[in-house]
Amino acid sequence: MAKITMIGAGSFFCQRLLVDIMSYPELRESTIALVDINPDHLEPATRYARRVVELHGTGAKILSDTDRRAVMEGSDFVIVSIAVGGPAYSGPLFHADKMIPKKYGVDQSVADTLAPGGIFRTLRVAPELLAIARDMEELCPGALMINYTNPMATLCWAIDKATSIKTVGLCHSVQGTSKQLAGYIGAPPEEIAYWVAGINHMSWFLDFKWNGEDAYPLLRQAMEDPEIYAKDTVRFEMFRHFDYFVTESTRHMSEYVPYFRKRPDIMEPLGLEFKEPNPEPVTRWSKEDSPLLRQAAGEEPINLKGSHEYASHIIHSSVTGEPFRFNGNVPNRGLIDNLPEGCCVEVPCLVDNTGVHPCVVGELPGQLAGLNRSNIAVQQMTVEAVLEEDRRKAYYALALDPLTSAVCSLPEIEGMFEEMMSAQSDWMAYLK
Repeated sequence: MAKITMIGAGSFFCQRLLVDIMSYPELRESTIALVDINPDHLEPATRYARRVVELHGTGAKILSDTDRRAVMEGSDFVIVSIAVGGPAYSGPLFHADKMIPKKYGVDQSVADTLAPGGIFRTLRVAPELLAIARDMEELCPGALMINYTNPMATLCWAIDKATSIKTVGLCHSVQGTSKQLAGYIGAPPEEIAYWVAGINHMSWFLDFKWNGEDAYPLLRQAMEDPEIYAKDTVRFEMFRHFDYFVTESTRHMSEYVPYFRKRPDIMEPLGLEFKEPNPEPVTRWSKEDSPLLRQAAGEEPINLKGSHEYASHIIHSSVTGEPFRFNGNVPNRGLIDNLPEGCCVEVPCLVDNTGVHPCVVGELPGQLAGLNRSNIAVQQMTVEAVLEEDRRKAYYALALDPLTSAVCSLPEIEGMFEEMMSAQSDWMAYLK
């Protein structure tokens, strides 16, 4: 049976994915190795995993260690969901990612993919993810890395460029958005079909059908309903002006383009707001009233139904040979003709027991490719900064960022860059 190593076992995704994996009878005898550098997260995550196995009454073997090298050898799959320097969405580093740019007028919502926060998150996380990949080259060279860590595109691009490891990046934007769109037009989700491609957090519904018929006219009608429009203002505006619906949420999408977050008079009618992050590190395990802790202790039931996350389906298909289609983040090797060769794209993929097979999309509509390329330019400079340990290229990435350049002058961008580098100096020392 499969050996699956989960790195970042204390994260949300690892608990969810463990339940998903165990929902398949064919995977219930697997060996699952849990890794987290924080023993205060690893211990309850391990108890949670053993509780799931106990509820299924199966023979799955649960290993756990704070040292990934102690348990990684012989893995078939390595799932990575990590943060570096503290929790992903709280604590001093994430606070700096959002609050220093805010001083310069750059108003970010999520700050984990592009814009200053996404760039600096890559600079922090990429060296550690590359170290994981290099350990895989030594200890489990045939394993597939399944990455859930953001920024997805830059991290997958760096791994592909610098290592020999097979990797696919996973997100839930595509399947989540398809259900939202079904709701907007009043269709049962199971009757919706779609063909989606682009880059992570900015992929496009190139086809959107209900029972085989083009459903875009229905979506245009739905957009005119003020109640429906208010649920997804930025994405409907992008649809109105660029003619295709994008995969990532309104709050995410608003920071990837220069149109929405630069003036209060633009933001307020769209329901966009700024939220200051907690400067103290907070995790789901550290909260006093944590349902996960109660579930791990057997004091609260665990829902054992599988979710729409792709990872367990990919593992199941790889083990059983049963084909599965999903949208994955993979290198652009002849997949999307009008995006740069070698960049990370999000395209339909087929998986079975012979591996992951990305589908050729061809050309995107020109306006969509242009929007994608504006983000890819930032991603490319960020990846090169990491791999070449080049501080100047990290600055280029920030200067090219669509939101940052919509708000700031070049001297202001330079000042912001230096301040962010100083605030995160412990993590940036490798950049020369």
